Amino acid sequence: MSENKDPQVAEHGTSVEGVKFVYDFTEGNKELKDLLGGKGANLAEMTNLGLPVPPGFTITTEACKVYLDSGDEPAALRDEVSAHLDALEQRMGKKLGQPDNPLLVSVRSGAKFSMPGMMDTVLNIGLSDKSVQGLAKQAGDERFAWDSYRRLIQMFGKTVLGVEGELFEDALEAAKTAKKVTVDTELEAADLKKLVTRFKKIVKAEAGRDFPQNPREQMDLAIHAVFDSWNTDRAKLYRRQERIPGDLGTAVNVCSMVFGNLGPDSGTGVAFTRDPASGHQGVYGDYLQNAQGEDVVAGIRNTVPLAELETIDKKSYDQLMQIMATLENHYRDLCDIEFTIERGQLWMLQTRVGKRTAGAAFRIATQLVDQGLIDEAEALQRVTGAQLAQLMFPRFDEDAKVEKVGRGIAASPGAAVGKAVFDSYTAVKWSRSGEKVILVRRETNPDDLDGMIAAEGILTSRGGKTSHAAVVARGMGKTCVCGAEELEVDTKRRRMTVPGGHVVEEGDLISIDGSSGKVYLGEVPVVPSPVVEYFEGRMHAGANDADELVEAVHRIMAFADRKRRLRVRANADNAEDALRARRFGAQGIGLCRTEHMFLGDRRELVERLILADTEAEREESLKQLLPLQKKDFVELFSAMDGLPVTIRLLDPPLHEFLPDITELSVRVALAESRQEPHENELRLLQAVHRLHEQNPMLGLRGVRLGLVIPGLFTMQVRAIAEAAAERKAAKGDPRAEIMIPLVGTVQELEIVREEADQVIAEVQAATGTELKLAIGTMIELPRAALTAGQIAEAAEFFSFGTNDLTQTVWGFSRDDVEASFFTAYLEKGIFGVSPFETIDRDGVGSLVKLAAEAGRATRPDLKLGVCGEHGGDPESVHFFHEVGLDYVSCSPFRIPVARLEAGRAASQSAGSDHR
Repeated sequence: MSENKDPQVAEHGTSVEGVKFVYDFTEGNKELKDLLGGKGANLAEMTNLGLPVPPGFTITTEACKVYLDSGDEPAALRDEVSAHLDALEQRMGKKLGQPDNPLLVSVRSGAKFSMPGMMDTVLNIGLSDKSVQGLAKQAGDERFAWDSYRRLIQMFGKTVLGVEGELFEDALEAAKTAKKVTVDTELEAADLKKLVTRFKKIVKAEAGRDFPQNPREQMDLAIHAVFDSWNTDRAKLYRRQERIPGDLGTAVNVCSMVFGNLGPDSGTGVAFTRDPASGHQGVYGDYLQNAQGEDVVAGIRNTVPLAELETIDKKSYDQLMQIMATLENHYRDLCDIEFTIERGQLWMLQTRVGKRTAGAAFRIATQLVDQGLIDEAEALQRVTGAQLAQLMFPRFDEDAKVEKVGRGIAASPGAAVGKAVFDSYTAVKWSRSGEKVILVRRETNPDDLDGMIAAEGILTSRGGKTSHAAVVARGMGKTCVCGAEELEVDTKRRRMTVPGGHVVEEGDLISIDGSSGKVYLGEVPVVPSPVVEYFEGRMHAGANDADELVEAVHRIMAFADRKRRLRVRANADNAEDALRARRFGAQGIGLCRTEHMFLGDRRELVERLILADTEAEREESLKQLLPLQKKDFVELFSAMDGLPVTIRLLDPPLHEFLPDITELSVRVALAESRQEPHENELRLLQAVHRLHEQNPMLGLRGVRLGLVIPGLFTMQVRAIAEAAAERKAAKGDPRAEIMIPLVGTVQELEIVREEADQVIAEVQAATGTELKLAIGTMIELPRAALTAGQIAEAAEFFSFGTNDLTQTVWGFSRDDVEASFFTAYLEKGIFGVSPFETIDRDGVGSLVKLAAEAGRATRPDLKLGVCGEHGGDPESVHFFHEVGLDYVSCSPFRIPVARLEAGRAASQSAGSDHR
């Protein structure tokens, strides 16, 4: 709730010397987003271009920061606002809220980054019991004046005074019911006068004060409310979701009002210079006659397609088309435009680079290259790895037997399946318990944000491509279908009635297709994305018109591959994964986890190794494991022929290869009670107890295993060497690299390396084959990073194991902390994102940088890579590029993402260097 501050106190506000806090629209430009916010900067830019923008001024983000930090506005702000208001009044030839010919203004938020619907806006400021009469006379339309007044009281009451919005909505519905009409445009002036009286009573009862009649008080309180809205729960949640810094603050735009609710020759709309859902060129947007802007975005009334404006008002339509072309060429990107037509006069209220779906982003980037508006380097900055990952998600199987029950507007693509829920609270609650849900609403509003984030997809029965649900869903990459009018959504009874009378109750499974707008009962099967099929070589780019998206992805990936410096390898443990990774563009294997080769039907051999009482028993177990390991490596080298394969020797604690202690204890107890033989189970139980550790992830694992279990690592090295020799004999080109895990001191590595070199020499002598097997280590302990200069003396490469490095730097046990308190840390803003998802630049990242520099100071040709999960995280890839690593390694599915982000990182840094 916004604080209700007395505007008369503002003159005693916080003193800030020599800072300008207010800019006229004629003073700014689009480069001043940090200061004027995106909306203010773009209003200034459109003014500079000579486009029809209503006059106004912007209060800067600096003023907001002072207000939020001190609890009061800057001392100079009131005088600056007064000076700009005076200038606006002189320009418009009327004064704010004067009784006979009132100037009315809007007060709108506008942060640097678009946060659609998350912060506050108040329209029609300046209306009062007196000035409403003057507005009616000025406009020659009494109904319009009283409609504008009721809107002001409703918005001001909710936004500024914290009155529950449903109270106003219920009163409006009651007025329509009493009049026996269904839409508010059918209410007459007398009805709206009564509604104004009712609204003012609601304000008095709920806010404990009268609706303010002083126009300047209205404006000042609205400005404070917009400042306060920066720190509402929904705004904070949105910033966390979109990774927007919390210290930017919002600008406030005070703009002279133009009215779309003056009758059928007036209206309001939202336009896109290209389709934000597909990227196709054409006329896209929504228009609503006799309405104000919030009616379109809120989705309360269903709009008509923008193309129909040509029939309704051709002069305004033609002018709008010209302006849209001007803006797209000027911004060199898809533009999102808000406009109002006041009695045939077109006014531009906002423009910004529009949010778009992942597919649209790729199509638009390549279209703009073809049009000569941007180059390949800029095209890479117009798409992201997160968008590419979204395009690789499965889609619905169109050939499956399904029951379609409705169709709406395809607002944001994707295939979403989940249980229907009808409010945000339930969506969050069910999601946290592991349920997949679809949030179903008549229309969404900013208070639904937490439910929208929790849901797999969003379905609304009202609104269009520019409604709140559509805009926010596209920004989040969330599947959304809007305006499915044939579905009757009853949120109070928690049900939805579909054509034919079938009722979908809360908890029933439904499926929504954000690419077609179709809604289905039950769960629809999915098939692989065409983008995945392209990467796997099963679909060729540009085969037909339906493959436009694949063609765009193909071109962008070619741009990235030409530009990037970082190589991209795969984390793969078998030939099948390696072949798939290679199809996805992997340039080698950065991590082969050999422990995965010891599972399944080989577990018994590992158990024998662990239970061995004598050296002979241990050697026999290792002897039986050797040919199996060698076979694995032969297959792997064959799949990755000619490319590097980094093989990590056994890493996890040995107890992971033994049965669970509880399960084993039960088996032994049952056997004893039945007097059945159980010698082997008893030996296993004794071994489990013997190997039990309080903190096994910091215990006997990694290099420590190789040092205390004779022959274990040498068996693996021999298998690698013999497999490489066999492949060379078959005219292959194996490029094996042996990686020693969990090294904390150079002495550990030196001992293992000496043994490995001896084994490799023996294999070379026995096979007559020259082998070049690089030996290196994982840097996954803080001490290893801090002593990297020493370790590099014995290592030919470093691979940063950022999963364990993050655990040991933070003191986190990942399996425990993510479930126990990470949610609270994210909600409290301690983390912007989990350090296991994106590299912690300040902590873990500093150690990576330090180790890389120290290692190369010792060994200039030291090869550097990363094999933790961060290797496929878009933001982390940029960091690894910056610190000079040679490659990243990630799961096969994330290889295209890493390739793209490596190209974007190189393009970005080249652009920075050039500037």
